[in-house]
Amino acid sequence: MSGVSPAIVPALLDWYDQGHRDLPWRAQPTPYRVWVSEIMLQQTRVEAVRGYFDRWMQALPDIRALAAADEATYMKLWEGLGYYSRVRNLHRAAAEVCENYGGELPADYARLLALPGVGEYTAGAVASIAFGIPVPAVDGNVLRVAARLDNDYTPITDAGYKKRTRERFAALMPADRPGDLNQALMELGATVCLPNGAPLCGNCPVQHLCLAYHRGNASTLPVRAAKKARRIENRTVLLVRCGAMVGIRRRPARGLLAGLWELPSLDGHLSPDETRTALTAQGWQVQKLLSLRPAKHIFTHVEWHMNGYYIELADQPAGMTFVTPAGLRAEYALPSAFRAFLSVIEEET
Repeated sequence: MSGVSPAIVPALLDWYDQGHRDLPWRAQPTPYRVWVSEIMLQQTRVEAVRGYFDRWMQALPDIRALAAADEATYMKLWEGLGYYSRVRNLHRAAAEVCENYGGELPADYARLLALPGVGEYTAGAVASIAFGIPVPAVDGNVLRVAARLDNDYTPITDAGYKKRTRERFAALMPADRPGDLNQALMELGATVCLPNGAPLCGNCPVQHLCLAYHRGNASTLPVRAAKKARRIENRTVLLVRCGAMVGIRRRPARGLLAGLWELPSLDGHLSPDETRTALTAQGWQVQKLLSLRPAKHIFTHVEWHMNGYYIELADQPAGMTFVTPAGLRAEYALPSAFRAFLSVIEEET
């Protein structure tokens, strides 16, 4: 028997027991810690999450603390992780858990799934790891492992393929160790059955069961549907100073980076003269304008190609908030898209 089958379960659990990554949320797999870590890990590298997770737990050690936190606190703790709707949903879900479940995540897959920002994968991870409920947690790593085990050329982004994969792993969940099996599958995909055509098949505990390995196809799987090309947007970003203060503003409540603080910007790549003219037309009294190094930032569906200017103003224009460099660093969550333009003031913080 080969492919995704009951034979993979003991092999994966034995391999996981022999040694797996020492991660802070694994050391104390309480429901809250598992939940926060899984939300942070979505499309973010494990090594990048470690520091964020530790800082988060120091500041907001439980669900009640998260529910009581103000937006500035939890947004600042999330700064740099991106996808800020996720942290807003964490906060919303914490409030619901306090209101409906006494401040403790429910030990029930369907109720977990009903919380804001919790999808099938996250619900499965929390349910199985924290509560021992035998449900699968199928993420990109697991889909890749399954495609190679089965030598399956169905695009792993296909909704039907994802559904079938969840159903197949659901049938394999051991009643006594569902969380460990899910983590073993994730671990295999993250450390051995790697993406981008480079699986480490010689290190794989289920190599003998892998159809793609035996047929020489491991490096060509999985198949992904072609991605739609990202839209390119040209922006002119402004690092605005008025005396010792730095000017920031809120983005609109809807759309990309909705409601977050930002460095002000203008549409298009403007020359120094065009920028000065545009700002003067807005009533800004520009005293100094210096070019900054251009930068690029990639979002899921959009790329920002940015040039930038350091601007000194005679007075503070309406519609902006002016803060000290130290205050900006400590209190305001600024998306990482703007980080490249902050080096000018980093030494002041």
